[in-house]
Order: sequence, then C-alpha cells, then structure tokens
Amino acid sequence: MKKIVVATSGASGVGLGLKTLELLPQDIEKHLIMSESSKVVLKKEQDITLHDNDDISASIASGSFGVDAMIIAPCSMNTLAKIACGISDNLITRCASVMIKEQKKLILAPREIPFSPIALENMHKLSALGIIIAPPVMAYYSQQQTLDEMENFIIGKWFDLLGIENNLYKRWE
Repeated sequence: MKKIVVATSGASGVGLGLKTLELLPQDIEKHLIMSESSKVVLKKEQDITLHDNDDISASIASGSFGVDAMIIAPCSMNTLAKIACGISDNLITRCASVMIKEQKKLILAPREIPFSPIALENMHKLSALGIIIAPPVMAYYSQQQTLDEMENFIIGKWFDLLGIENNLYKRWE
C-alpha cells in the first residue's frame, strides 16, 4: 500500500490541504501533520492518522517507515525556509528532511504572494534538489466555475505530480 503524508503549515489555505487528503484514493495509507495554527480549523474526524507536530519520534519521521511521498499544502514561508536550510525542529520539517534524504517525492505548495527574493531563492534551492514547488495556481483552460472546481483543479494537478490517477479537472484538449 502506498503511504502519503499530507502536512499543513500556517492557517490560511488549510482547507485545501485537508481536501487533498480527503480526495486521496482509499487504497493509500494517509498520514496528516498539522502545525498548531492549522489545527484550529480542523473540526471533523477524518479517516487518517493524525500526528502531533512536536512528535519527531513518530513513525513517519524515519526513512525505514517507507513513506512514498509528502505534500505540504499550504506550505508557509517559515516551513519552506526551514526545509531549505535543513532545520528539522518539528515533525513536518523532519518528515520533509527524510523525503529529501531518501530521494522520495516532496511537493511544497507555498501560499504567500508575492514571493520575496528570499522565498524565491529558497524555492530555487529546493527545486534544484528535486523538490517540486507547486503553489496553488489556477489555469483557465478547464473553465472552472466554482471554488470547488478551482480547488479540484489544483488538487488534480498535485495528484498528477504524485502519479495518482484522477478526473478532478477538465484536461487540455
């Protein structure tokens, strides 16, 4: 069974990260890490394993656990900077560090615009290491009409990057 970690850092855009988790296929083992500010928006139970961000001894903090991929959506600039500098002071950054050292797929969805030169430098550094930088950016060819359709487009693009088949958006014809 494929194992995927979804992490949320920062409060803005947490719903998009949780929707990503909800839309993952049932045959994927799901793990969730939320920063403290993200937890305040979590109101309902999910069929997931919720890890405490302070628990760096959690199973997913070890390369031997065998996580296949990780997406941080949203990814705050603070979390992005820590990952770029190799700081693993919480479970989110530790798990990201494991993804890098194990050469597993790591997707970061930075959420703050405009991007500062420092943030762009950190994104460039991470991209050069093979980390995928995929902010929640819209395209208009699939003609989304609602917020739900816009979110599905973004999540569908992330699933494409993870190699997860989906029909979440209208593809280019």
